[in-house]
Amino acid sequence: MLAIEHIEKTYAARKGSHPVRALRGVSFEVARGDFFALLGPSGCGKTTILQSIAGLETPDSGTIRIGDRPVFDAANSVFLTASQRMLGMVFQSYAIWPHMTVFDNVAFPLVHGRDRKPREEVRKRVMAALARVKLESFADRLAPHLSGGQQQRVAIARAIVHEPRLLLLDEPLSNLDARLRDTMREELRQIVKSLGITTIFVTHDQVEAMGMADRIAVINQGEIMQIGSPSDVYFSPRNAFVANFVGRSNTITGKVTSIERSGGQTLRRVATPIGEICSTADSEVKAGEKALCIIRPQAFSAFAAGGEENIFEGALTGQTFLGDFIDATIAVGDTQLCAVFNSYDKTPPGSTIRLTVPFDRCVIVPAD
Repeated sequence: MLAIEHIEKTYAARKGSHPVRALRGVSFEVARGDFFALLGPSGCGKTTILQSIAGLETPDSGTIRIGDRPVFDAANSVFLTASQRMLGMVFQSYAIWPHMTVFDNVAFPLVHGRDRKPREEVRKRVMAALARVKLESFADRLAPHLSGGQQQRVAIARAIVHEPRLLLLDEPLSNLDARLRDTMREELRQIVKSLGITTIFVTHDQVEAMGMADRIAVINQGEIMQIGSPSDVYFSPRNAFVANFVGRSNTITGKVTSIERSGGQTLRRVATPIGEICSTADSEVKAGEKALCIIRPQAFSAFAAGGEENIFEGALTGQTFLGDFIDATIAVGDTQLCAVFNSYDKTPPGSTIRLTVPFDRCVIVPAD
């Protein structure tokens, strides 16, 4: 549905500064009907990607195709304007007209857009869009008289009223309070998936990306670090940036001392400051190379379960009760490890704890 190939974007230098290379050869594809998240910190280039797709920004090179049609091709001087790309977009601020009713806000693209519709068709499409976001009874209400969540749904209805091929969402939940954000996260995904519209969603919030997307592209400094399902990105990060940006991780330096193959598995042994760590997770790090061992706090158990496990012994130096779980810090030699324990497992500070972690939960990535 959407194919982006090798797009580059550099912003010219301002006084006293250097040029900013915002995008560095970005390439990815999104299948029809997928909910695809662009996840990364502020300034990583994710909004520049979204604006390039929308036709609001012009890359320096590369191609962008929507369906079977190129909408941007630097080599062949192809550039379709935003109005020619048949897109829907929801902005961070919602961009709701305060002097208009809900109906008029949603009708705006059909009344003032490139492909204007007859009055009866406008009413039919607007009421259908409002029904999809459960706001048909609010059609005659002025937009400022709506709650934040209702305003967001108005913005969604306006974005889908002309039946776009692609829906672009630019951090649409960031202006909502925490409780409403949790509710709207699920509502937004249900609305989009029920319509079957291919959706590109920009966010810096890992919880939003994990909870809503079919696939995630993690971006840093204009480059895609990893693309995969939420579980792939979380459990099998390809580098330290992904491991530490998506969730929390214990990152332990080491060196791969050997690689053994047995029973259809590949076992890497890594020498680290807390002892040897064995891993059967997929990795490209070779024997003799420096590496980082990535272990999620949830991967540990405080009780040996048997089987193929790494075992560490340390002192409980801190714990924070967070209701659903206990966030614990264990000192293993000079290394502080973070672990998550059951809220009902109360352990006195200073106690010696034996931590176990299965081989397949230890991910080995390159040190650089």
